Amino acid sequence: MRDLQLSPDRTPNAEDQAKPEYVEIALPLPLRQTFTYRLPVGLRENVKLGARLLVPFGKRQLTGYAVALHTKISPELEIEEETVKEALELLDGEPLLTEEIIRLTQWSADYYAASWGEVLKASLPAGINATTEQVYSITARGRDELTKTASATTLKSQILRFLVEHNETSSRELTKKFGAAQSQRALREIIKAGWATVFHRTLTTQIKPKRRKAVRLLPPETDSPAQKPFTEAQTRIVETLLSGDGEASFTDLIERAEASASSINTLAKRGVLEVFVQEVRRDPLSKVDLPELLNLTLTDEQTSVLAEITTALEAGKYQSFLLHGVTGSGKTEIYIRAMRTVLERGKSALMLVPEIALTPVFSRRLRAVFGDEVAILHSNLSTGERFDEWRRLRSGAARIAIGTRSAVFAPLRNIGLVIVDEEHDSSYRQHESPFYHGRDAAIVRAHYANSVVVLGSATPALESFHNAHNGKYKYLTLPNRIGNRPLAQAELVDMREVFKAEGKDTIFSPALLEAIEETHSKKEQSIILLNRRGFSQFVLCRSCGETIRCNNCDITLTFHKREARLICHYCNHRERTPRRCPACESQYLYFIGEGTEQIEDILQRKFSALKIARIDRDTTGRRKSFEETLMAFSRGEIDMLVGTQMLAKGHDFPNVTLVGVISVDAGLALPDFRSAERTFQLLTQVAGRAGRGDLAGRVLIQTFYPEHYALRHAATQNYDNFYDEEIRFRKNLNYPPFVAIASILIKHPNYNYAFDNAQILRECLHRANAEKNCIVLGPAPAPLARLKNEHRLQILVKARNRVKLRETLDFAVHEAQEKFCDLRIVNVEIDPVNLL
Repeated sequence: MRDLQLSPDRTPNAEDQAKPEYVEIALPLPLRQTFTYRLPVGLRENVKLGARLLVPFGKRQLTGYAVALHTKISPELEIEEETVKEALELLDGEPLLTEEIIRLTQWSADYYAASWGEVLKASLPAGINATTEQVYSITARGRDELTKTASATTLKSQILRFLVEHNETSSRELTKKFGAAQSQRALREIIKAGWATVFHRTLTTQIKPKRRKAVRLLPPETDSPAQKPFTEAQTRIVETLLSGDGEASFTDLIERAEASASSINTLAKRGVLEVFVQEVRRDPLSKVDLPELLNLTLTDEQTSVLAEITTALEAGKYQSFLLHGVTGSGKTEIYIRAMRTVLERGKSALMLVPEIALTPVFSRRLRAVFGDEVAILHSNLSTGERFDEWRRLRSGAARIAIGTRSAVFAPLRNIGLVIVDEEHDSSYRQHESPFYHGRDAAIVRAHYANSVVVLGSATPALESFHNAHNGKYKYLTLPNRIGNRPLAQAELVDMREVFKAEGKDTIFSPALLEAIEETHSKKEQSIILLNRRGFSQFVLCRSCGETIRCNNCDITLTFHKREARLICHYCNHRERTPRRCPACESQYLYFIGEGTEQIEDILQRKFSALKIARIDRDTTGRRKSFEETLMAFSRGEIDMLVGTQMLAKGHDFPNVTLVGVISVDAGLALPDFRSAERTFQLLTQVAGRAGRGDLAGRVLIQTFYPEHYALRHAATQNYDNFYDEEIRFRKNLNYPPFVAIASILIKHPNYNYAFDNAQILRECLHRANAEKNCIVLGPAPAPLARLKNEHRLQILVKARNRVKLRETLDFAVHEAQEKFCDLRIVNVEIDPVNLL
């Protein structure tokens, strides 16, 4: 085995590929190392880089990925040759992984201190990996034993009889029949006695191309003898085929021609038609209405920006751009025209969007322009749809990929352009193993491919804007909206003054209610934002002051009225809403705080004539429900949308003239150095939904903290002023982009066990940081101290030099492992976007 501390430029040499006897395997396990296996003679001529192999690992058999081939074992690996195990099976004749993807995943694993095998697995469609199962078979000795104890009722006798009746039986079937714990113990004794044997069987992959029977007419033979006339059913079959393009699916033909399968088979025997099996593409856009293509004229600003990008595309070298364009400035049209240039040059293009919610908008428009050249990749597709789209990209049938962060690993060849839309969005960050950032991985992929990368946003990430200032990215700007439409006029509504005037807390200020009434009297639409779902934020007992909390998390449960349940938004624990306080039996329970469900409920009562729809995670669980709601709103069938941040970005509704923000104060109060930046971005983005058509837009932002600089600058939508204040704060307190940062989370159900391991790691970090190159903070309880029944301790490590940060981390983790620190409960996250 070898530690995964590899150079991003490492590539196998020709000697390694000549006559390989050994293969280096990355396994999809939380281990930062690869493993060396001997190749059986029969596989040595066929195995290639990127192929999947079945290999033994402990008592299991796992699917691994060939990342290097060797003719001999390198002395630096310090492996005894006799200890090297043999690979069992080659699963791919042609590798699924290209060398470009292998290189990119290796960089991701190395940079983010992640498992290379897990990153490789994440780069492939779900369900494509083969799995194995243990299979038991009775031996002759076992049959003899069963004969001797024919009347016995012991568990071992029952299992032996079951094996006789079912021949080869999987461990899953035995567990289902006899129970997990008992059957495993009995099976171990049976195997030890030699009464049965156990082996592993490879299961087929969960996904494969969809195929169906089809029928097509054959050309008539000119010299064939006269045939007897067709029956009525046969005539209908031929006429149905002729009315189309000569082909039809078997089942469709039976239905349309009102004929039987035997009539079709008879015509096939007579040579009139052919029955064959065809592959059916599962197209996610097969039943959608595509937008009308418009002949748009670029503004002078758009023309200038596109010229810069086109010049870089023609140069055929790596170039990174930060495209800073206000909302409604026409960034999408620039993306499309740049893609067209790339395709004309025989290359491919990759476009990333931060959320699944945005893919319907962009994918429809791209499909309208580029047809079947476009493939979509995101997790909301069915497994079959995603597999088919991935195969089209891999084969070159599609040359434009659009998708969420995992689409950065799309198997495109000859990439000429990479686009990251809304590049600031934290959704590009994978928040569970394997950790990676889709935007940064996209930049590296463009660099490896010598292609152009465009990072687009109305509110760039602070690090990206800083990089543009320092010349790392070329800065392009679109400061004005299309048609010189003004940005929506934003106002801060001081809810302290509202409280004084009303004498009580109110959810809606009079100004917002009046604006809603006025907007809809003009037949215009509105959007109401509250970035908190549910009906009430928590339940409080007025008698004893207790709140009802999640059993698994250090979080109050949120009340969801329609489900009549209290729900944890972190682990999805659900329980009935109590009638009395669980602590003191008091009946005086108060439902505190508001969520999108309550906002929708109140607005529906106040404005009963309006058609109101809600968009949040609770209402978009059903596939395509989000898309259907957006399309209905776009057609004017819905007057008002209420929702969370899902509404804030990328959507273009020309008839929306009012955006109301109920509150963002909770976001500002989060214990995270990015809270002000995220709040500014959210407000600026949602404000950009208003006034995109010919009508002027208005934005009302309710807050108890109107003096905060993030809110003041969001109201004027002045990014530069916000950046100047925020960058000073980051510099003074040693936060990115002036330092590199790593967050280490130690998680375990037992607090003392987590704390002891955190202390070991902290001591190792102290020794590794002898030269004081880093600032080490903690361990301390994480802001969310307990989630999913695990206590969470956090250590933060900061350094002005990224190399020093990694050296300190690697040294400390290595030493901690030698001191028996349980690294299975340790998560190291490089460049975290969230410290909660």
